[in-house]
Amino acid sequence: MYRVNLDQNSFTGQVFKYASFGIALLAPDGLILTVNDAFERFLGYSKHELEGMRFGDFSLSDDPVACIDDVRNLMSDTNEAEMEKRYVRRDGAVIWGYLSIRLFRNDEGDALYYIAQIMDISKQKESERRLQETVERYTSLKKYNHDAVISFDLQGNIINANAVAEKMTGYGIEADLIGMALANLIGQANVDRILAKALHDDTVELEIDAVVTKSGETIEVLTSIAPIFVHKQNIGFYLICKDISEQKKLVYAKESAEATNKAKSEFLAMMSHEIRTPMNGVIGMTDLLLDSDLDEEHKAYVEIIRKSGEALLSIINDILDLSKIEAGVTELQEATFDLRLCFKDSLSVVSSMAEDKNLELSYTINHDVPEYISGDVERLRQVLLNLLSNAVKFTSSGKVAVIVKKTAGQHPLLAFTVTDTGIGIPQARLEEIFEPFAQLDSFMSRKHEGTGLGLSISRKIVGMMGGEIWAESDGMSGSALHFTIQYHEATFDSADSLPATPAIAGRANILIAEDDAINTLVLQKMLEKMGHRVSVAVNGEEVIEAALREPYDLIFMDVHMPIVNGLEATRTIKERLSPDKCPRIVAVTANALKGDREDCLAAGMDDYITKPINARVLEMFFRNLV
Repeated sequence: MYRVNLDQNSFTGQVFKYASFGIALLAPDGLILTVNDAFERFLGYSKHELEGMRFGDFSLSDDPVACIDDVRNLMSDTNEAEMEKRYVRRDGAVIWGYLSIRLFRNDEGDALYYIAQIMDISKQKESERRLQETVERYTSLKKYNHDAVISFDLQGNIINANAVAEKMTGYGIEADLIGMALANLIGQANVDRILAKALHDDTVELEIDAVVTKSGETIEVLTSIAPIFVHKQNIGFYLICKDISEQKKLVYAKESAEATNKAKSEFLAMMSHEIRTPMNGVIGMTDLLLDSDLDEEHKAYVEIIRKSGEALLSIINDILDLSKIEAGVTELQEATFDLRLCFKDSLSVVSSMAEDKNLELSYTINHDVPEYISGDVERLRQVLLNLLSNAVKFTSSGKVAVIVKKTAGQHPLLAFTVTDTGIGIPQARLEEIFEPFAQLDSFMSRKHEGTGLGLSISRKIVGMMGGEIWAESDGMSGSALHFTIQYHEATFDSADSLPATPAIAGRANILIAEDDAINTLVLQKMLEKMGHRVSVAVNGEEVIEAALREPYDLIFMDVHMPIVNGLEATRTIKERLSPDKCPRIVAVTANALKGDREDCLAAGMDDYITKPINARVLEMFFRNLV
């Protein structure tokens, strides 16, 4: 046997000097007496610096074992202690060490010294930290994933699952799922396909569309499959299942709601057409009678009929408007228009009622407000008329005024204010008046007509136009209604720059395309009284034949006609006549629902008006043409 001639002291000295772990000799009070080279490397101090320092000088302030007394308190009867502990190096870095320390005593039991051994375990602790993070991420993924996550081995047996899988399947994780054959949930054929193909073919997951629960119920799912690798070896798979039964219910609910909205749209279109068409005849004929040679008594009777018809039509329009907006079948029509003309037209409608009360009407437009803007002039006029009508209605003396100005904001806004000197609005009801059917005076003691829908409709229209509406009043001396709208300034600033339209001046040759005899008579008489020459066609075929046979300046085209409807008739006329010989074609409809205007313009029509048509509407129409 080979022997090394080395005495005990030499052996001990060499172990102390060349050991790969740090060794320190400590006095009973923790004073460092000497250290080996590895201890110097571990803490970054030289032996000269360490001698005279105490063991606790390298501990973190919040460390539960900070000094030699803490270590002694942890020692057992064997006078030994072992622990993992953090230390602060000379450069400030915090490192982990595994401390093994022993207290040596004399025969009388008095403490003589400690021998401390420290092994650097920083890399090991970092590896543990990373492993813990991975475990926590995996655990969180399983725990907080909104989908069911099931892991299974290469024999098709379930390894583990998350709480969502437990809830989805009805099986308990510990009691049922762990160790269960995955085939119980998705069928043996699917399990066999996954084990045979999933590593190289991700389309396998598309074939799994259902999970069978503990109660036998089948749940529709979307699945994903991911392999599990440990040391680069496939040991199993994750099956991730998303329950899509709720999504299917939502899709069904959405389709049902869309079908309901479509039915509402069709019903509103029918109601609009069926109600407004006869109302057009009632109001139109009373207008014609009032222009005829009637005695005063009969004229008074007809005037009552006209006012009653207009009141009924106003109620119908309000109800249909509110229903259309709430059903989502109303949209804004973008066009360039003269803002000041819009004001004049609105004021002209209420001027006669204001004159009867001797009220002063006025409007003011700030100098920086553009003359021409892009927006929906009809909807803006509707809001103005609602506010102006209310102001005149509730004002017995004084004045009604409108002011418009620009306001700063994220989007260009116009701010409108309608003020009056009327009865005012109680402050407690400033918000309530915008609710449907709200009335300032009670139902039983009402002095003023109206449905209470005007302001509610105005709020919805203003909202569609990107603004808001509100009221101010002290409840005694008048009120102020404010609203804002978003707008786009037109790219021109004079009427001369407006897109050119064929002018119709003086006596025009006009064709009425209408299958309702009463509406035809009303429109014909009104046009003839204005001095125009009028012809009539009662179906789409007659319209086409007449337009190709005789040059017309204007065709009032009803959209709903027998044989060939107004849209098809317009397309045919536009196709068969050159632009210089084609008359202006104006759609006349009682629908006025979302998409109607676009359908008419897409068919080639030049303009669009809605029933009922009276003399004032026609005068405004012809004024805007020239």
